[in-house]
Amino acid sequence: MLSYKGYLDKIREESKNTYPLKNPHNNELIEEVPECPDELMEAAISKADDAFQSFKNVSSHERASILDKTAQIVEDNLELFATTISMESAKPIKFAKGEVSRTVETLKFSAIEAKKLEGESIPLDAALNGKGRDAYTIYQPIGVVGAITPFNFPLNLVVHKAGPAIAAGNTIVVKPAEQTPLSSILLREAFVKAGLPEDAFIVVTGEGPRLGQVLLNDERVQKITFTGSPQVGKLIKSQAGLKKVTLELGNNSALYIDQSFEDQIEQIADKVVVGAFSYNGQVCISTQRIYVHDRIAEDFIKHLKNKSEKLNFGEPTDESTDYSSLINEKSQNRVFEWIKEATENGAVLHLGGNKIGNGIEPTILSDVDPSAKLSCEEVFGPVVIVNKVNNSQEALEEMNHSQYGLNAGVFTKDLKQALLFGHELDVGQVLINDVPTLRFDHMPYGGRKNSGYGYEGVKYAIKEMVNRKLISLNYSY
Repeated sequence: MLSYKGYLDKIREESKNTYPLKNPHNNELIEEVPECPDELMEAAISKADDAFQSFKNVSSHERASILDKTAQIVEDNLELFATTISMESAKPIKFAKGEVSRTVETLKFSAIEAKKLEGESIPLDAALNGKGRDAYTIYQPIGVVGAITPFNFPLNLVVHKAGPAIAAGNTIVVKPAEQTPLSSILLREAFVKAGLPEDAFIVVTGEGPRLGQVLLNDERVQKITFTGSPQVGKLIKSQAGLKKVTLELGNNSALYIDQSFEDQIEQIADKVVVGAFSYNGQVCISTQRIYVHDRIAEDFIKHLKNKSEKLNFGEPTDESTDYSSLINEKSQNRVFEWIKEATENGAVLHLGGNKIGNGIEPTILSDVDPSAKLSCEEVFGPVVIVNKVNNSQEALEEMNHSQYGLNAGVFTKDLKQALLFGHELDVGQVLINDVPTLRFDHMPYGGRKNSGYGYEGVKYAIKEMVNRKLISLNYSY
């Protein structure tokens, strides 16, 4: 049986201070987590750099084997991982189990891509003086990867950084969110049990801005991969110097529902309930802004309200719970104030809008002003707005009227219209006949505007964790 306690005890001995990690749903103490000083982060980087000197020579077959074994270990311990996620993040257990299953899949994709990392041949004789030369490219690992990860997917968003890093032959130092360090420690223990060297994957707990700055300042860290807010992401990019950087910074995902789906509006409402309210809306691609053709808008709102009313609030570890507490009181108060601001400025409240326990009821509003925070900012809570539009062109303009550009969805049976949205939406991923709250772990995943920089998705993340080298052979001598 895996446990985070041994690793936690070890770094606790080396730290002078701790902070209380409490369950967001009931405020019960889970653990006293080490508040690691800067020196411990520096030591972790040193150990990871030393480990890289040998790990970079491990064959792709061996790296793939470690990743496959890790996937099996995680799968064998699904209940432990899911319970840990649910406990530290208040994620309902059914969604926590889904996250663990996705983590297994992400590890398997990483194992596959470890064996597929290959260069290309370059015909140098295509150049004027290139005759007599063969050339090819190879990819080499870059070294220590610094990962700064969020609370909302405390396992799968860690493995989206660790899996590609290990697959490419790098080592990694993870600074998890203060609220959710235990899942990443369990993942680290699974990797080590699978045969990964102890210092090839190190987790350092504590204050994000301070420890993140140590990662940024250390020249031995060759790449920073970060998931979090645009404000922090921009700061990281401005200070990263020549380090490689990948930033995943969120969204206020938009969806258009065309009148051609009039006969399937209830099925779409089913998808939207999941897309808007899964894990209390604390998902980077949570469905937040919906634009519906005015001919079907009232029917859609009716179905969405009826289905959302059936969601159960409760203890995260209860299988019947659909939504629970937000990650902290600050988030709860912020979301509540944004709802209040929108209704005071003319928005129509169809459902919810109230605090419940440490959470917010699933909330549906319409006629929300585009300048309202619920529309132009990322809510990161169980709130969805539904605004009427007269036609697809109006919907396209409203959807693009955003500082973000990660995912967007469109429901239409008009092929020309679908292609137009696919080309004209200013986002990284367009999902036709799906809600925008959709991500498969092997697809490219990256945003535009304030939604990010660089790409995740195993194959694409690996390409941003390697150096390309050209080797030329002159056979004319």
